[in-house]
Amino acid sequence: MDLIKQSSILIYGATMNFFDLSNPNLYIGIALAVLNGVLLCFASCKFLQMIQLSGYKVNGYRAWLADTHANYFSRIVMLSFLSYACMLVSAALFNSFLDKQSYLSYFGLIFYLYFALIFIINMYHEPKKTPLKQTYRMDRLVACLYILSAGVTFIVYWLSVEYLPDVIPDIPTIALTPLLIPILVPLAHFITWPFETLNNRRYIVRAKKKLEKFPTLIKIGITGSVGKTSNKFILNSLLSEKYSVCITPHSFNTPMGLTRVVLDYLKPNHDVLITEMGAKQVGDIKFLCDMIQPTYGILTSVGSQHLSTFGSLENIAKTKNELIKALPKDKGIAVFNRDNEPSMPLYEKCECKKILTSTQDTTCYVHAENVKTTDKGTTFKLCIGEENINCKTKLLGLHNLQNILMCCALAHELGLTLEQLKIGIAKIEPINHRMELKKENGLIILDDSFNSSVEGSKAALEVLKLFENGNKIVVTPGLVELGNYEHEANYNFGKQLAEVCDYVIIVNQVNKEKIAEGLKDAGFDESKILYAISLIDAKLKIKELAKKGDIVLFENDLPDNYTWLAKIKSIKKHSFFECFFVISIWL
Repeated sequence: MDLIKQSSILIYGATMNFFDLSNPNLYIGIALAVLNGVLLCFASCKFLQMIQLSGYKVNGYRAWLADTHANYFSRIVMLSFLSYACMLVSAALFNSFLDKQSYLSYFGLIFYLYFALIFIINMYHEPKKTPLKQTYRMDRLVACLYILSAGVTFIVYWLSVEYLPDVIPDIPTIALTPLLIPILVPLAHFITWPFETLNNRRYIVRAKKKLEKFPTLIKIGITGSVGKTSNKFILNSLLSEKYSVCITPHSFNTPMGLTRVVLDYLKPNHDVLITEMGAKQVGDIKFLCDMIQPTYGILTSVGSQHLSTFGSLENIAKTKNELIKALPKDKGIAVFNRDNEPSMPLYEKCECKKILTSTQDTTCYVHAENVKTTDKGTTFKLCIGEENINCKTKLLGLHNLQNILMCCALAHELGLTLEQLKIGIAKIEPINHRMELKKENGLIILDDSFNSSVEGSKAALEVLKLFENGNKIVVTPGLVELGNYEHEANYNFGKQLAEVCDYVIIVNQVNKEKIAEGLKDAGFDESKILYAISLIDAKLKIKELAKKGDIVLFENDLPDNYTWLAKIKSIKKHSFFECFFVISIWL
């Protein structure tokens, strides 16, 4: 008891001494906390982006952090320990020259600031498929993160100065605080979560009440493993021939995304509301349907996308079927794609009015005949029941024709004539990064970088086959988020590439072995398999390789949680100073 009492007295005395207004260490600690809090928030940008991409679900964030492909923590470790080592050396040199502890030893902070700024600048300049979105929720999360970061910095400095001065160097220890970023971000999330939950609930209730004021509004839900966004824009193009349409912009397919659309975009003059419904786990679609209460639904497909988060194809099918089950049995209409076999069991179970579409099966109520696809677009005969009409679209590939047929089926049910459908089909513009055809510097570019599915990649190669002249070059990082099926899928993808391509540029490190293995086993010339550490590096290789008239297909762009810069591998035999700057570049 005496030992505890004496320790308490010592701790109390040291604390009071530190917080004495005449103690300069107090003001140094406050200044360091303020400045380092800002640095840590900027350095946390990637971690904040990941928690936002995971829908503010810690499970998704944790999966990214644990993934061997995610090297951001290793870069933070490098940042911390390089800074720590440089600051220790600096402090030791100054103290040895001056024979006493001096504030000149704080000069070592320049090294910490240098490495931190290099890390932050490079992180901001990295290409991002889905950049961090500035929202009110993110603002609150960052504010909480700043308070935590500043608080941790102050506590670390306080402990090192007053309690463990002989064990923990005071200033250099600040360089180790970035190691806490992976913990501080979810901690800030947990602190703000109760408020955010209540706030979200409040907005959802407001959205529901607003929807109740539009009793005649035609509400449409679109879901599926692939093609949701494409169907949304295609259906908008068709229905705009007769109705005033409100659609969810970009990829607004989450509860708060749809809430924002209803509250900010939906106007009294709108006749139709088209909502894209995304999901990463069972129950997500049901939650969206409970809010929107759609009468009409389109199920584009059931596939292996996001298999790693759903766990099984059965769970994916169950989740997509939540939209179909939510449609009213008496007035609801569900549209299915006959060309997607995994969705057929859901068609059989559907209890409301249902329509089958197909590009191949002419027995379906809505189908296409005389299909001709070229590098200029697609022509076909649209058949709905006993009616038919010849149509032309700028979109490439059978997968886009499947999307058009599903949208035509629903639009026809909503009163559009075949002539109106023909006009709407002709107006459909290619969607950014979804089999978008461009011409740059004499090259034909097929931008399918948004696609990340097995089915979509196969469809993209079918489009590439249509081009008869020029070398066919595919730039791809492969397929991800497929769970245990990922290696097999990329091996098969490699074999498919071998049948179509003249050159393959494999980007990143994630799937290169399996894609290359599939290519080689299919007899592809190994000298025509190139490797790039990033998309920028791949484009440089295209400049060296491609000539006028060649076709370049950008197939998939990895989600940001798979981005892996392999610059560290460029370090071979350098001098100390060369290595110093190379490591700085890697950071």
